[in-house]
Amino acid sequence: MAQADLATDNLATCPIIDCDAIAEIFAELTLEAAVAVMGVYATDPHARRKADRSFVCDADERAEAIILAGLAVRVPGIPVIAEEAASRGEKPRCGRAFILVDPVDGTREFLHRNGEFTINIALILDGVPRAGAVYAPAISQMWMAGTRAYACTVEPGAALPPVSERRIIAVRANPQQGLTALASRSHADAETEVFLARLPIAERRCAGSSLKFCTIAEGEADVYPRFGPTMEWDTAAGDAVLRAAGGAVLDEVGTALLYGKAQNQYRNGPFVAWGDLDAVPQRRAMRG
Repeated sequence: MAQADLATDNLATCPIIDCDAIAEIFAELTLEAAVAVMGVYATDPHARRKADRSFVCDADERAEAIILAGLAVRVPGIPVIAEEAASRGEKPRCGRAFILVDPVDGTREFLHRNGEFTINIALILDGVPRAGAVYAPAISQMWMAGTRAYACTVEPGAALPPVSERRIIAVRANPQQGLTALASRSHADAETEVFLARLPIAERRCAGSSLKFCTIAEGEADVYPRFGPTMEWDTAAGDAVLRAAGGAVLDEVGTALLYGKAQNQYRNGPFVAWGDLDAVPQRRAMRG
């Protein structure tokens, strides 16, 4: 396995990075981590709550250890912010380039054994997710993006299929019959209901984890609003895939969601993920 093709004067301040090569590495590491995740999935995951009351289990910790070890070897020199390390207070100083890792996004879905959980790794450059991999090991589906967005079927621990065997994915134009909206399976709220009531929604679906971003990126849905709290590692990889597929993730004032919000402890504010952004009349703001 090769390292990423990196050329830098000073990586923290002036990155020149091959995002497609980085995406390949991220995808391979998610497949490696997935073996450990699925091993826990079949046994007692030893779930417990962290200080913020969110769940963590053995799968989160084992996957994160595998990913961090792989990144240290294959993408050296780029700071990494990983969910479980961050929960212990380990948040390195980040410059213009850094990596976000969510070893198991959708731990609730993992514990419920409904298959709707993902492994996520993303590269952030100048506040923008430029490369990412989202892998759903229970359903053997991979989404990845650098300059383009791809999807493929691959088993945990297997070799990543070559580019010729992947599907290029793209968002769809908004259907004339109305939009398909996605909502969080575990985090419904009244504000989401108010927002969706203003849109021409023809169908609603619930889904867990970053699968919602990927569903829009594949042209199978159109909008996903999220008003409840999320962290940057929850959204970055799915955001990278969606942006590369032609969609966008907008904050509450209608601008692209930014990353690297250290002053906010890497918390996101409200956002909406869109497929066909130009056709949506509420594109400028989420409220009002």
